[in-house]
Amino acid sequence: MLTQERQTETEDNVLTAAAFGRLLEWLDDGSESHGEKYLEMRRRLVAYFDRRGRTAADTLADETLNRIARTLHTEGRILTRPPARYCYVIARFVLLEDTRNARRHVPYDEARPVTTAPRVDQEEVEDRERRLKALDRCLEELNADQRELVVEYYRDAKRQRIDRRREIAARMGITMNALGIRLSRLRAALELCIGECCDSR
Repeated sequence: MLTQERQTETEDNVLTAAAFGRLLEWLDDGSESHGEKYLEMRRRLVAYFDRRGRTAADTLADETLNRIARTLHTEGRILTRPPARYCYVIARFVLLEDTRNARRHVPYDEARPVTTAPRVDQEEVEDRERRLKALDRCLEELNADQRELVVEYYRDAKRQRIDRRREIAARMGITMNALGIRLSRLRAALELCIGECCDSR
């Protein structure tokens, strides 16, 4: 679920008719679908969040599309093609934020009794939260292609992750080794950025 802060942010950024029209035009990608591409993309995003167990799948799908519309409004264009690919990149960030926020707001009736709750190192939890926030900021400093590459490279688990990386390397026309080197450099840059962000706090 979105936090009150996220809900307020969304309400404060209600799309204008012009911004919504620009979003429809971008999703159509040169063809007139009369809003059908938008409806189809929204259905796909709702299904994406629903498959991942998010209770507010509709709201998260709308938040994803609203963010894209605001990017189009402020930057004028989005170079990533096709549009669906960029939609899923933004959806992953929305999912990560929502998952993190949900961990912070556990309903009282779902909380474990104090006597059975595992011991939590508060300092470790706070450090993890600081690093996650720093990661968000550092990812935003990458260009869209680099950000998408990082998200795709590290998503999934074990066997699925290996298959995903083979697909990425094939799509980019490079070897798995070359892909690994490229991601190693990006990861090193992110780790440096995260360290600097945490040190500055």
